[in-house]
Amino acid sequence: MAEIATIARPYAEALFKAAGADAPAAAQWLDELAVIAGNEQLLQFADNPKVTTEQVFDVIVGVAKQTLPEMGRNFLRTVIENGRLAVLPEIARQFRSLMNAQQGRSDAVVYSAYDIDAAGLDELAGVLEKRFGRKLNLQVVLQPELIGGVRVVVGDEVLDASIKARLEQMRMALTA
Repeated sequence: MAEIATIARPYAEALFKAAGADAPAAAQWLDELAVIAGNEQLLQFADNPKVTTEQVFDVIVGVAKQTLPEMGRNFLRTVIENGRLAVLPEIARQFRSLMNAQQGRSDAVVYSAYDIDAAGLDELAGVLEKRFGRKLNLQVVLQPELIGGVRVVVGDEVLDASIKARLEQMRMALTA
């Protein structure tokens, strides 16, 4: 996995530097390209020696929901020509990390047993931003096995306030 991160880093840094003030817009089209590049059938198609880089490019641009700006088209061509299509999801992740670092923000994944409405998510965001000391980009993932409560992952920090975790703590205390 470290090899993919090492390969992706110069691409992410170069795109971030080239995007400048347009980084948020670049992040949107880059995220879409990353999702497309994560498709196993597309990767198999791209690895076929009979398929040209232009054919791969045309397929990806045809599947994309939004029209790529000139920078996006050039970036995608470079990635395809260098045989780095499979690394595109990692490039997008590192690009988002660079953008978040510049803005003083972090991505946070909130695992919840139940769907959280907009008002509840705003309230939770306020509490979590105080707890972690920075602005957070929240993404909610449903995980019914938590029973209730939430489990929040921000980078390498984890805040587990789920009922499942509390029950596990009680089990450990009773068996110790």
